[in-house]
Amino acid sequence: MSQIDIYRKQQLGGAVEKGNRTALIVVDFVNGFIDPEIFGGGNCLEAARASVSVLSAFRERGLPVVFTRIVYAEDGSDVGIWCEKAPRLRELTERNPASHVIDILRPRSGEYVLCKTQPSAFFDTNLGSVLRSRNVDAVAVVGATTSGCVRATVVDAISGNFRPTVISDCVGDRAQAPHDANLFDMEQKYANLISSKNIQMLF
Repeated sequence: MSQIDIYRKQQLGGAVEKGNRTALIVVDFVNGFIDPEIFGGGNCLEAARASVSVLSAFRERGLPVVFTRIVYAEDGSDVGIWCEKAPRLRELTERNPASHVIDILRPRSGEYVLCKTQPSAFFDTNLGSVLRSRNVDAVAVVGATTSGCVRATVVDAISGNFRPTVISDCVGDRAQAPHDANLFDMEQKYANLISSKNIQMLF
């Protein structure tokens, strides 16, 4: 039995139906997650560049756009257990340029910039209520890293009954193996996958 056969036998890998109104979530495409000396590397920069056209498509249609950033207090008062696994995360404070969205994806006025201290954009934030207030029932996700904050956001999106789509060439990771494995797993269990060339499918 091949790898994919067992998924099909268990009826995994079904398609999520198209939503009525889709928001774009740009997960942690900040300077620190592009810079290989901090948290970047791999295909993160390439994925960020591919996201420019996707962001433009959502803006042209007046659809909601959300940017996320990991931001901790300067005094470390909100640092949690996650920082025991990745101590340098605590460096991502408001004053640190590494915590700010990269220039090529700079947020515009009226676009929501959500600061978080955990991997998921939904965990312990008001993102769900913000999206519902804008009649959003589906999300397209781009960002970094595929195996980390992107995956966590996608799992929590479907848990909140938002219909998730991952733009496969617009998510990046510091290493290829976790990137590939998590794209495969998300497609089987949590989200649709499309490329940026097929973004029209969401509208």
